Amino acid sequence: MTDTVTPIKKAKQRAAEMSTERKSVVDADQQSAIRQLANDLHRLNHAVMKAVDAGVSVELVRSARHHGGQGNWGDMMVPVIVKG
Repeated sequence: MTDTVTPIKKAKQRAAEMSTERKSVVDADQQSAIRQLANDLHRLNHAVMKAVDAGVSVELVRSARHHGGQGNWGDMMVPVIVKG
């Protein structure tokens, strides 16, 4: 059996590469914030899977963009829920 690289595997590999690259350019506070965000996203993804398994469809949509004042920004998300 051949080991093909799926799009998900490719995305995970790229995320790991970017994480390694990022560690050399961010300070400890930024690393902590990134780690917290990653943990919260993991919990969000788990909640989405539970909702889907419970019979609803979930779409995350950008509702706003937060600007930090020094050129940094982040997307604010809201769920759009459709009963299946």
